[in-house]
Amino acid sequence: MNSLIKQNEHIETAEVLGASVSLLTIDKLHEMIRAIISNNSKEVIPNHNLHSLYIFNKEKRMKDFYRLADFVHIDGMSLVLLCKLLGKPVNREHRVTYVDWIKPLMNEAAKNEYRVFFIGSKKGVPDKAADILKREYPNLQIETHHGYFDINSQENTDVIQKINNFQPHILMVGMGMPRQEYWILDNFKYLSANVILTAGACMDYVAGEVPTPPRWMGKLGLEWLYRLLSEPNRMWKRYLVEPWYLLRLFLREILNTNRKKS
Repeated sequence: MNSLIKQNEHIETAEVLGASVSLLTIDKLHEMIRAIISNNSKEVIPNHNLHSLYIFNKEKRMKDFYRLADFVHIDGMSLVLLCKLLGKPVNREHRVTYVDWIKPLMNEAAKNEYRVFFIGSKKGVPDKAADILKREYPNLQIETHHGYFDINSQENTDVIQKINNFQPHILMVGMGMPRQEYWILDNFKYLSANVILTAGACMDYVAGEVPTPPRWMGKLGLEWLYRLLSEPNRMWKRYLVEPWYLLRLFLREILNTNRKKS
């Protein structure tokens, strides 16, 4: 997993709430993906947002997962703001969320003839999303499987076999956090794919199963409010409870930073 480190030594990182994030734009991510595939390497490129940082600071297995990755992109304007408050050289371009990235990524895959496999979402949703994407990008090679299967049975082995038979250059895992991260952690050594991405609900957005936040709200860092209002029963804890725990960590980090400066 260290094949790209020397090639990407110039990529800056920032430490925030005990985790490390890479300052990556969409263009830089595409450059990295091309290099990984060209070298026939195998890399996990996950992301961090406030929800993942909450789990990261609570669960050892989440820390184990992020150790698989050399690079972690930022997903969420709240995280950009936290980094800025900590004096890190982070800007809006370093926030890459799948709502904005999925179509440029699929265009990149179609243009370079990369095979894409998506696993996740409810039955029928991935196929619907793939059909929509193939209409927009006719050269796109994409295969899918839903995420509602027993990960502790022969079914899991069968799903991995289906993925490996397709030999994807890019594997997108969208099972929700932290299930997708733990599934990759448990099955990483069995997966034949060059680039493995944690994609969350991206195909739900493409298929229209989940309402897409207006992009002006994304630019203002208000996507969380849209999602809370759209899915209050599922999102209330993430947006109304978890931030208070992270605020304590943030204040502690600010104090430690100030002590080092004094």
